[in-house]
Amino acid sequence: MRGPSGDPSDPSPLFDDTSSEVNNHGHGDVGKGPDAYPGQAFLSDPMSNLAMAYGSSLASHGKEMMDKNLDRFIPISKLKYYFAVDTVYVGKKLGLLVFPYMHENWEVSYQQDTPVAPRFDINAPDLYIPMMGFITYVLVAGLALGTQNRFSPEILGIQASSALVWLIIEVLTVLLSLYLVTVNTDLTTIDLVAFSGYKYVGMIVGVVAGLLFGRTGYYLSLLWCCVSIFVFTIRTLRLKILSEAAAEGRLVRGAKNQLRMYLTMAIAAAQPVFMYWLTFHLVR
Repeated sequence: MRGPSGDPSDPSPLFDDTSSEVNNHGHGDVGKGPDAYPGQAFLSDPMSNLAMAYGSSLASHGKEMMDKNLDRFIPISKLKYYFAVDTVYVGKKLGLLVFPYMHENWEVSYQQDTPVAPRFDINAPDLYIPMMGFITYVLVAGLALGTQNRFSPEILGIQASSALVWLIIEVLTVLLSLYLVTVNTDLTTIDLVAFSGYKYVGMIVGVVAGLLFGRTGYYLSLLWCCVSIFVFTIRTLRLKILSEAAAEGRLVRGAKNQLRMYLTMAIAAAQPVFMYWLTFHLVR
């Protein structure tokens, strides 16, 4: 049906024809210059490219300087060496710490004037066992305090911080002693931290034995571990501190070498003292 105003000669379309407008506007947008996109104009600007390149170079230089200064104070590359361990090394090292009497060769192996990784040499020092030993010692101390109804976060924090402070004091004292005795050795501060941290293994054995078998088990197991760590420290450090005499094949004679021997024995004797001091109050 058509409306009353419909005229066959002049029909009115239902929708307006906009195809011409779309074509005109569409071709006009495509033909627009870089002014239509300011970001594209910025990226195509040579000065902006130069600024971006300079900023990237500056950031790279800053990262390099930060890594260099960080490695100066915290030798990240050297720390990786002390954590290059595997399960076999950890098992053998723990056995050596508890029973060092049958071990004969205590020299660290070298490859092209560089010590081999700990996982290839049981005599090489590492930081994995001392670090895990310290954490385990704190957990076992918390367990021992809990069985005696003496546990609290504050006491556990004091236990952990005191053990850490005594470790720092021990390492600093050894460094000062080596300086005063003028020992020419390849021992580093990280080596001393590793050797000082091995005593946590015996401390854990003593406390666990005390929890299972009482004070008698604690004293017997701690005595065994104290003697073992004394022998281990003597046999390990004598090759480091007495390296000059050992390298020349001479006997330890003279006042200077006597001081070195006394220093080695003092470091070894300090390990059982710290082991008892940090554990005797945990077993009742």
